[in-house]
Amino acid sequence: MAPKKGSKKITKSSGPRKADPLFPSKPRSTGIGGDIRPVRDLSRFVRWPKYVRIQRQRAVLYQRLKVPPSVNQFTKTLGKNEAMTVFTLLNKYRPETAAAKKQRVKEAAAAAASSGKAPERAANQVKYGLKHVTSLVEDKKAELVLIACDVDPIELVLWLPALCRKMDVPFMIIKDKARLGALVHQKTAAVAAITGVDKADQAQLDLLKSLALEKYNNNKNLLRTWGGGIMGLKTQAKLDKRAKEMAIEEAKKKASLGL
Repeated sequence: MAPKKGSKKITKSSGPRKADPLFPSKPRSTGIGGDIRPVRDLSRFVRWPKYVRIQRQRAVLYQRLKVPPSVNQFTKTLGKNEAMTVFTLLNKYRPETAAAKKQRVKEAAAAAASSGKAPERAANQVKYGLKHVTSLVEDKKAELVLIACDVDPIELVLWLPALCRKMDVPFMIIKDKARLGALVHQKTAAVAAITGVDKADQAQLDLLKSLALEKYNNNKNLLRTWGGGIMGLKTQAKLDKRAKEMAIEEAKKKASLGL
């Protein structure tokens, strides 16, 4: 038989543990040449592409600098529900694609050869292109003009709201050039216009025109409101601290004067 193990009790020392001089404890140093840094989000240190940096710097500058009303009005875009109503109407009058136009021309040529009836082009279509829309506004043929809010450079469409006001053509500023481009089968579009609709949609168009006149054409505040002037978080905290210190100084002066 194996001998029984002794039942010795292990007593824990309650005193503080002495440091081993051979292996001294050192605090972790994550500086250069030190320990491996802990895992963290490094997106702040990423060298982003130049176009991304320009976009972000422009957005910050538009907040910091004072923006004149003619530029600031492009930040007052149409609401989400109102924009959806506009695009729902204009989707019915999208221009024909290149393939559809090619097919229509081919059918027209075949009909002309066989002395038949050629297919007609849609009477009402969304017009696009800066020069084309400008001529429509100048001739007062445009019923409603849509301007993208993010055209770059903004000088391309900066004068168009003033022209629409002068010619009494209702206009709207909407998000964004990519959505306008998708409407007319392009990548992007700076402006779009509608010159007419069917009788069934005329009441809807009249509602949108009155909305555009109220929010943009006849809105005096849009031409008076400056933008920008918003400081960063650090500057705001610094100004708040300075204001509190000045308030404390004023309170001390009043207390010393017995006011």
